[in-house]
Amino acid sequence: MITPADYPVVDTQSRSGVSWAAIFAGAAAAASVSLILVVLGAGLGFAATSPWADEGASAKALGVSTIVWLLVTQIIASGLGGYIAGRLRVKWANLHGDEVYFRDTAHGFLSWAVATLVAAMLILGAAGNLVGAGASAASQAATVSAAAGASSATGSDNDSMGYFVDSLFRGDGPAPVSEDAANSVAARILAKGIAGDGALPAEDRAYLAQLVAQRTRLTQAEAEARVDQVMAQVQQLKTDAKQAAETATKVAAWTALWTFVALLCGAFFASLAALYGGRLRDRVQWVEGDYVTHRTVQR
Repeated sequence: MITPADYPVVDTQSRSGVSWAAIFAGAAAAASVSLILVVLGAGLGFAATSPWADEGASAKALGVSTIVWLLVTQIIASGLGGYIAGRLRVKWANLHGDEVYFRDTAHGFLSWAVATLVAAMLILGAAGNLVGAGASAASQAATVSAAAGASSATGSDNDSMGYFVDSLFRGDGPAPVSEDAANSVAARILAKGIAGDGALPAEDRAYLAQLVAQRTRLTQAEAEARVDQVMAQVQQLKTDAKQAAETATKVAAWTALWTFVALLCGAFFASLAALYGGRLRDRVQWVEGDYVTHRTVQR
């Protein structure tokens, strides 16, 4: 426990218990060190990755190293900011030790809070600039394609009903049509099957197999096997897309949780370092009057 310092009695009742200059100095130091460490971590991350498959660090290794680096960054930067805030604050004379503990802890926490707010404002500002640039590019693209979009609006509505329109004119077998028309009919049938449970109705499967047989000179059985194979491939793509979306959701959730943990660690270490810096600050002794530094000269 910190014992009250033996100082002359001064009026501390009317003075503020917050040394804002020390807090802002600690926050500036924390934000600067945090920026340096983040840039260093980004450089190390880019050096460990590779644009080629099966080369460089794996996604799991990069995720774990990112979390560890985030924790290290918060601990070092926040700890330094808290120490500076505690070391540079004014000396509170004739105060109980518990009050000194509280004020030092508060100074460390406030320096961490100010540094975090500054970093958040910088991040949000950069994100806002990116969003503004994207909106400007989108508006220019919309201006260029306004006429084309207006002329194709009716066509897109017709495409959404294309499957049902095709079913109206189906006969016992596929009619002789051009290759582009056949591809369009097949694409609409596949899209309708994927939009459902991933399986084609019996009549769609038979009609599509007949269309394939007509275009490729395959037998009906071979055409049906090819239809089943293509549907399996498309269904696998749909499954992979769902898994990728679930993985991205989990990554975002874990990133948010570990960012929360890292910020809590930063607040704790900032307060702890401020306590240590405050103790060292209270041990400082003022030397008044003339003094001479004696040097011992060895002969």
